[in-house]
Parts: sequence; structure tokens; C-alpha cells
Amino acid sequence: MLREQSTLKKVIADLDDAKTRYDDAQTLYELGREEGDEASIRDAWSALESLDQRIGKMEFRRMLSGPHDDKGALVTINAGAGGVDSQDWAQILMRMYMRWGERHGFKVEVLDLQEAEQAGIRSAELEITGEFAYGYLRSEIGVHRLVRISPFDANARRQTSFASVMALPDLGDEEFDIEVNEADLEIDTFRSSGAGGQHVNKTDSAVRLRHLPSGIVVACQVERSQHKNKATAMRMLKAKLWDLEQQRREAERESLQGERKKIEWGSQIRSYVLQPYQQVNDHRTELKSSAVHAVLDGDLDEFIEAYLLQQSQSSAEAPS
Repeated sequence: MLREQSTLKKVIADLDDAKTRYDDAQTLYELGREEGDEASIRDAWSALESLDQRIGKMEFRRMLSGPHDDKGALVTINAGAGGVDSQDWAQILMRMYMRWGERHGFKVEVLDLQEAEQAGIRSAELEITGEFAYGYLRSEIGVHRLVRISPFDANARRQTSFASVMALPDLGDEEFDIEVNEADLEIDTFRSSGAGGQHVNKTDSAVRLRHLPSGIVVACQVERSQHKNKATAMRMLKAKLWDLEQQRREAERESLQGERKKIEWGSQIRSYVLQPYQQVNDHRTELKSSAVHAVLDGDLDEFIEAYLLQQSQSSAEAPS
């Protein structure tokens, strides 16, 4: 309830500020016309164009109306088929989402990182904290495909690699209806590794939780404190258990409505082609871009917005 009140207050404050900026620009324009001041007229038009973009973003956020869209996100990236190339691809995707979060002013933390032997990563768990982070990143759930000349192939052959992305809402401790029985947990502690490990790996501060009934495993090694890592790992576990319950309910609904489209290899949502040409192609919206390197540097908004707009239109057209 408090979070909803805070969100509504922010929306009202944004609308009030937009109205004030519009009135100021209109006054400046009228004064410029009366006095023949072209500089003031240009400034007024510039302010109105900026305001138009801001209102467009506010209207777009109305599409983020899911029950948890305003929450932060827990993002899981897993390397798939393709060996070392896919492990390298998983690391490229991890950097892409970290850069995307930084572009939006979100706090980005690596909660867990499983490095591969030769290059890249086997998996990563990211926490992206910021308003509507989950609402945006749920558009990224699925399999991502990379086509390029392999930097690991001495014969420079073209290689296709896959990695999967999952995003869950970070509901925090207070909003979960899920209870975890400590007797159902297998708890391991170990020394942290990876980037920055020299600061945290002097003791067994990292924590791995295995939930025996579901088989779900989570780990956290970002904090120096074992207690804090366990608390974060428990939050990650609850998010995954929440997702498992949502999938179960969805499966029950869709068993009556038709075939459920699963996230699996071969059902990629987006392809990134570096050779023989350069193109990012979203297979759901059919949006294409030749700015592959910009996208891989976190410039994802065009693809995210296209997908969310498509979902919003589909929901509006669906029979009630």
C-alpha cells in the first residue's frame, strides 16, 4: 500500500511538473512573438519538444501495469549450446544488461558468477535495482542467439551460440507469500571467487542454498558477511519459487486454452548477427536494427519498448 501511494504521488508530481513546464514554455513563446525575439521563440519550441518526449515516456510507462512491473529485477543468464562461444556470449549478454541498467541510473550488482574454464561464464545472477526495472526486463526473457566468426576457432569459421535470460521481480522479504522450511534447505558455504574476490574470499562468506523439494539452487557471494549473503540468497530462492508457482498456475490455465510456448533452445526471441552482415532481429516484433554494437553496449530501449507495445496492443485486442 505504501509503495502504491509513493508511485501515485510520483505520477501526480510528474504531471504537475509537466503542466508547469508547458505553461512556462507557452508564456515564453507568447512573449517572444510580442517582442519579436526569435531566440525566445526557439527556446520555447525546444522546451516544448523536450516536454513532448517526456510526456511520451510517461504515457509509455502506463503500459507497465503488471502487478510487479514497478519492482527491481533479478536477472539470470545461462550459457547454452555452443561450448566456449556460448559461454563468451553469456558474458557479453551480462555486460549488455549491466550497461543497460547503468544507462537508466539503476543500481546493478553481480550476486553470483560462475566463470567458465577457457573464457566467458557458465551463468550469472544480477540484481538490478530501480523503478520499473522488472517491467522493462521481462521483455528479455527467452533465448538469445549470436552468429559470428568464432574468435576461438583457428579456422575462423562461423559459429552460432545460445544463451538464456530469465528476469524475476525482486519482491523483497515483506511481499512474499512463500514460506521456506529450513529443514528443506541444504546450505553450503564457500570462499568467494571472481572479480573483486581478493576483498571477500578470506573467509567462507559465500552461501549456496539448495531447495530439496524443488531442486532449485541459488548462490550469493557479493557481500563480505555470510549472514548478508544468506539473506540475499534466500530472497533469490523465494523469487524462483514464486516464479515456479506462477508457471504452475499458468500451465493449469493454458491446458484449457491451448499449447504453452516454452523457453527452450531453438525458440530464440532475438538474434544478433555479426557476420556475414550486422543485424539485431527480434523475432517477436520483427524489429530489426543494424546498430549491433550499440545494442550490445546496452542500447536496448527500442527493442524493449516495441515488445511491450506489442503486448499492450495484444491485451487490448484480446476478448474479455
